[in-house]
Parts: sequence; structure tokens; C-alpha cells
Amino acid sequence: MFARLAWFGFIFAFALDLAAARTFDFVRDTFAFQNATVLKYKNGRPTLKLNSAPNDPPNDYQRSCFVMSRTDMQFYKFAKFEPKAPALNDTELATRIRLVARHAPWYPALPANQRVSFPGYSDLREMSKARPKILQQNIGSGFATFFRLGNYRMFYQHSRKYQEKTHANLDAALARDDLFVAYLSTFPRLTLNHAVLVFAHRQNRTGDGLEHYLVYDPNHAEAPRQLTWSPRDRAFAYQKDIDFEGGFVRVYQSYGKWLQ
Repeated sequence: MFARLAWFGFIFAFALDLAAARTFDFVRDTFAFQNATVLKYKNGRPTLKLNSAPNDPPNDYQRSCFVMSRTDMQFYKFAKFEPKAPALNDTELATRIRLVARHAPWYPALPANQRVSFPGYSDLREMSKARPKILQQNIGSGFATFFRLGNYRMFYQHSRKYQEKTHANLDAALARDDLFVAYLSTFPRLTLNHAVLVFAHRQNRTGDGLEHYLVYDPNHAEAPRQLTWSPRDRAFAYQKDIDFEGGFVRVYQSYGKWLQ
């Protein structure tokens, strides 16, 4: 009898671990609100216009691409949702958000029974659509990320060899079902200074010789973006959009370890 109970306990624990190791889903596991750039852009160039497109969101939540990329990874690894339970009040919700944000993002994902629970919602997107201000006020300061020590690599790590190493680290993270926060820079040009979350290696059906990756970009809540790696050029490139002209970027891993 004891052996049978122990076996059922093992199966239950294994099921919990499987639940914690589920696949990242863009629709379910990203924020419904988005980060805004300080300036508005059109075709990758800054403009003084209040809106660069008719559907532009207001610039009321800015400079938070690092914070949102990091927190998105933390929610994926350390939080769980219980839609059938009553939702928390603002104070308790803020406390639990801060608990998630205190977990070091490079730590392994927790099993379901050790995660911070968020009742009343099915997933992060649903909760962030219903309670955006509580999340924005408690996931951390966007301004503070400008002073991260890891950011200074943009000034001196420009070699293709370093990008090859970063590419290998990216593939290794995805191979172990982890996520990868990528700091994108075009320094000394100032066309892009941004952080995104790489969550999947996409099968290449185009025959272009590139490796394709799916990216959660905090500036674009509507759909995944695309990062590519060229083995021939040993270089990354990022998708063109309204606030970036597209093309070559350097990639630096962030939050993969302490002080990174």
C-alpha cells in the first residue's frame, strides 16, 4: 500500500513539473499593454509628431523594454494562474507581483506547487489587460535599467566572434526550454537601443540560409517579431517596423546570470 501511495506521489509531482515546463505561448504569456518610445517614429526615424500612425498608443508608459522583457520571463518561470478563484485586491496583487519580480530571472523554472499564485485570471495577458497600472507600478523602474552593468558591452564588444558566442548561448537556452532576453544595439549608431525576449527557434522554410527566431517585443503587443542569424556573416538582424529601420543589430544576452 505504501509503495502504491509513493508511486502516485511520484506521478503527481511529475505532472506538476510538466505543467511548469509548458511551452511559451505569445498570446497567453505576454503583456497586453506595451512599452512606448520617448519619441514617436516613422519608418525608423524620430518625428516630433504626437502620433506617427492613427493607432499609436499614447506615450504614457516609457523606457520599460528591459523591465518588461525580464518580468515576462519571470512570470513564465515563477508564476501560475487560477482563473476559478476570486481575484485579489490591488494591495495583495501588487505584493504578489513584487514577489515574482524578486526571483532572479536566470534561476530554473519552479514547479507549479512552488509558484506565486494569481487567482482570478487565466494568464498574464488577461491579467495585464484588466490590471495594467498595478503591473506597471510594481515590476520595477525602467529608468534604472539604463545603468545596468551589462549594458556597457555595447561600447567594446563588437567582434563577430562575440556574436557567435552569443548565438551559441541563445541556441543553448532555447534547447533547454529556457528564454533569452536579448539586448539589441546598433551603437555607435543610435538607431536602436532595445530589449526583447527570444522564445522560439523557428523552422526555416524560406531557403534564405538564415536562422529565424520568434521574439516578444515589449513595443509590439499585437504579434511576435523576428530576429535572424546569418551563419555566413556571423551577424544578427532584426525585423523592420515603425520605430526601427530594420537590418543589422548586435545582440547581448541580459539576465542570463548575475550582473549580466
